[in-house]
Amino acid sequence: MDKKLKDILSNLNPDVDQETLMAYLQGQLQAEQRHEVERQLAGNDFDSDAMDGLQELQDKKKISSIVEQLNRDLKKKTERKKQRRKKLELPNQNWLWISAMILLLLIVFSYLIIHKMRNP
Repeated sequence: MDKKLKDILSNLNPDVDQETLMAYLQGQLQAEQRHEVERQLAGNDFDSDAMDGLQELQDKKKISSIVEQLNRDLKKKTERKKQRRKKLELPNQNWLWISAMILLLLIVFSYLIIHKMRNP
């Protein structure tokens, strides 16, 4: 899976990088930069709602630790899903295909032999 997909804030808006978003949330950007970030986020309701929710946090310094925790949890869940999917894979699928082909050939030959015996 792409590393960018596992990063929570990078999915808000591809035009704004994560460091700029963090600086925006912590109030470290100049007025012009803040306006640019707001303009880029205003085009998408989901992005705006996500930023509003992050801005409502009381302690702005904890945002980075919260984001890191969310990223860790997301990576754990995707790894668990990947491991579960790997366990469900059939081992040696080549044998499955070969046995299906042999079974199909046996059915076809049996049909031909029975059909030939009935109609000499």
